[in-house]
Amino acid sequence: MLAIRIPRRKAVALATAAVLAGLAAPAATATPATATETATTTASYDPAYYDAAAGKTGTALKSALHTIISDQTKLSYSAVWNALKVTDQDPNNSNNVILLYSGVSRSKSLNGGDVGDWNREHVWAKSHGDFGTSTGPGTDIHHLRPTDVQVNSIRGNKDFDNGGSAVANGGGSLTDSDSFEPRDAVKGDVARMIFYMAVRYEGADGWPDLEPNDSVNNGSAPYIGKLAVLKEWNEQDPPDSFERRRNDVIFESFQHNRNPFIDHPEWVESIW
Repeated sequence: MLAIRIPRRKAVALATAAVLAGLAAPAATATPATATETATTTASYDPAYYDAAAGKTGTALKSALHTIISDQTKLSYSAVWNALKVTDQDPNNSNNVILLYSGVSRSKSLNGGDVGDWNREHVWAKSHGDFGTSTGPGTDIHHLRPTDVQVNSIRGNKDFDNGGSAVANGGGSLTDSDSFEPRDAVKGDVARMIFYMAVRYEGADGWPDLEPNDSVNNGSAPYIGKLAVLKEWNEQDPPDSFERRRNDVIFESFQHNRNPFIDHPEWVESIW
C-alpha cells in the first residue's frame, strides 16, 4: 500500500495545534499518584522520520539514529525553565508540573532552588562527562525534568541501580551510597532518557561520547550505569501517554527532534 507522507512543516503545524488545544483544557484536581497514567496523548509524528533507520540493527542502527536526532534546535539553560512548564505539565492541572522522582504535582511558579521548589534535574548527571549546563547536552530537555529540590540533591550524580533505603518525599524512590532507584512508574522513562543521551552525544560535535555501562561510581567519566538494570527498567515500564506526549511536545514545539526509544523501545535491545 502506498504511504501518504504529509510535508513535515504542515505535519508539525497540525500537531502543534493539537498539543496547544490539549494544554488549554480546563484544570482539574490533580491526583499525583496516577498523574502519569491519566495523561492524554494529543499528537503523533510522521513515521518517515525514522526512514534512515529502517532495517538496521546494532551499531548501524545506533549510527542512523544519531544522525536523525542530531538535527535539533538547541535551547539556552534559562529557556529550559519555560520549556519544562509545557513538557511536564500536569494533565489534570494546567497550573502545575509533575515532578519526575516523586510524582507530586507542584505549581509551575515554584521553580527555583529553595526547599519546596522544583528545579531542573539532569537525568544524565552533568558531571558524568563534565558538560555542565552549557548549550548542548546540558540543556537537552529530552533528559531534563522537574524534580523536588531536596530529592534532586539526594540523587546528586549517582548512577542508577536497584536497591537502597526510601528517599524522603521521593514517591517510592530508593537510594544508597552509590546509586539511585526511581519510583516504579518512571523507571522506564529514566532508562529511555539515558539511552537517548548515549545515541545523541557520540563525541563528534565537541561533547563527550556518552555511554551506559555496568558500573556505579563512574564519577566524571562520560559513563552512567547500570546498563543491565536500565535495560530491565525499559522492559518493565513501557512508555505511557504522559511520556509519549512529552516526546511529541519536545519535537513539535522546542527541539524538533525525538527520543527514538519512546517511539521504539524495542530498539534498546537491538543496540545494547
